[in-house]
Amino acid sequence: MNNRILFALSAAGALIGLGSAVYYGMPKHSQPPVFNPAPNPYAGGIYANGIVQSDQPNGANTAMYPEVAGTVVQIPAAEGQRVRKGDPLIVLDSSVQRATTEQLRAQANAARAILDAMRAQPRPEALAVAEAQVDVAAATYKMNKDTLVKLEGITRTDPGLVSRDQLDNASNAVRVASAGLAVANKQLELTRAGAWRYDIQSQEQQYAALDKAYRAAVAQLEKYTLRAPVDGTVLSIQTAVGSYVSAQGTYDTISGSNGPVVLMGAGGGDRLTVRCYIDEILIQRLDLSSGTQAQLFIRGTNVSIPLHYVRTQPYVSPKIQLSSGRAERVDLRVLPVIFSLSKPRDVQLYPGQLVDIYIGAPAITVGSR
Repeated sequence: MNNRILFALSAAGALIGLGSAVYYGMPKHSQPPVFNPAPNPYAGGIYANGIVQSDQPNGANTAMYPEVAGTVVQIPAAEGQRVRKGDPLIVLDSSVQRATTEQLRAQANAARAILDAMRAQPRPEALAVAEAQVDVAAATYKMNKDTLVKLEGITRTDPGLVSRDQLDNASNAVRVASAGLAVANKQLELTRAGAWRYDIQSQEQQYAALDKAYRAAVAQLEKYTLRAPVDGTVLSIQTAVGSYVSAQGTYDTISGSNGPVVLMGAGGGDRLTVRCYIDEILIQRLDLSSGTQAQLFIRGTNVSIPLHYVRTQPYVSPKIQLSSGRAERVDLRVLPVIFSLSKPRDVQLYPGQLVDIYIGAPAITVGSR
C-alpha cells in the first residue's frame, strides 16, 4: 500500500515538473513600448539636453527675491496668472516700517512749518508791538527832556529853588530815556528785517534732511510689496501666508536650500524657448545660423516639434545648470544655445520641463595641425 502511494506521488511530481518546464519554456512576447526613444532625424545630428523656458529676448526666467525680510501676509497673485508690470505679487508685514514712516513724515512737516514761519517774518502783530514800544520810548524821552528844561529854567531864575541832586536826576533820566528810544528803534529795525538768513538756511537744511529721510522710508515701505518687474506670467510661488522670507529667498523644505520667492516668465502667448546645452567636445561640429534645423522631442511621448534658432549664449558654463545648481564639482562644460517654438495646442509643455534636442547643423571639418 505504501509503495503505491509513493509511486503515485512520484508520478504526480514528474507530471507537474514536466508541465512547468513546458509552460515556462514557451516564448513570451514583450508588450510594445508606450513610446519610442527619441530618434535622430538627421544624418550626424547632435544630441543635447534642453529645458523649456518662457519666451523673452534675453536671459532666463525671472527669479524674484524680496529686498527686505518679513512675514508674508498676503499673496494677491496666483500661479499661471498673467500680470502687468507693477502688479503686486507678495505682500509682507510692514507695520513697523509704516510707523517709522509716519513718524518721519510728522517730523518733516514740523520742520517745514518752522521754516515757513521764519520766511513769513515779520509778523504784523510783532511789528505793531515794536512800533508801539518806539512810541512809548519817544514819549518817555520827551517827558524827561521837558522836565530837565523846566528845572534848568528855574535854576537860571533862582538857583536856590532847585537842588543840584534834582538837576542830576533829571539829566540822567533824559540820558536813560534817550538810550531806551535808541534800543526801541533798533528793535523795530530788527523786527522789520525778519528772520536771520543764516537761521533760515539752517532750518532749510534740517527740513531737507528730514524730508529725505521720510522719502527714503516711503521707498523702503514700498519694498514690502513684491511687484512684477515686467509683463509676464507667474510660473511659481514658493511661499505661503505666514511664511518668513528674506533677501536670500525662501527655504525649500524639499531641497533644503533657499530659492526665489516668485518665478516669472516674461513671455506669454503661443511662443516658448528651449535652452539646450551642447557638450563642449561637440561645439566644433556646429555651424549655428538662422537656417539651422533642430527638433524637440517631448519625453514620454512620440511627439516632436521643429525648432527655430534664436541665439547662442557665448559662454561655456558648467553643466550643473541642468541639475538645479547643485554644488558638486563637475568637469563637463556646455555651451547654451536657445531655440524657439510655437506652443503646441494638443500637448502639455511647460517652462522648466526637460526635453531631448537633436540639432542637424552641418558639420565643420576641423583641420589638423
